[in-house]
Amino acid sequence: MDITLEQPVRARLITMGERDVAVPATLRYAAGDPLAVHMDFPPEAALDGKEVSWTFSRALLEEGLGRPAGTGDVHLWPCGQGRTVLELHSRSGMALLQFDTSALRRFLLRTYAVVAAGREDVGAAVDRGLDALFGTV
Repeated sequence: MDITLEQPVRARLITMGERDVAVPATLRYAAGDPLAVHMDFPPEAALDGKEVSWTFSRALLEEGLGRPAGTGDVHLWPCGQGRTVLELHSRSGMALLQFDTSALRRFLLRTYAVVAAGREDVGAAVDRGLDALFGTV
């Protein structure tokens, strides 16, 4: 059975100005892709006015709740007692978003209720990734 979880979260976009900007987002997890977490942003949160989705590993989310983690386009780290910062890099620039750690942790725990850590079917995930890259060559 392919279970999908979704959880709305509120983020604060950290800006150069005096005020941060509230940004809605949705965390998404699918049992059929057990290694990945998706964060979807609505069109009004994107520079180009189109919905955008970022995908990163569930392990990165877990690690970033406790200590600085990530390489490449996605980085996470704790910020004080109850906040976590997510740094996203793209061709268009960089965004820093701050989340309530409890909301991220609650979502992570919900994903483990669907697919326990260490129980991911890596073979199926690799097959899906290869299919996505190469299609039916």
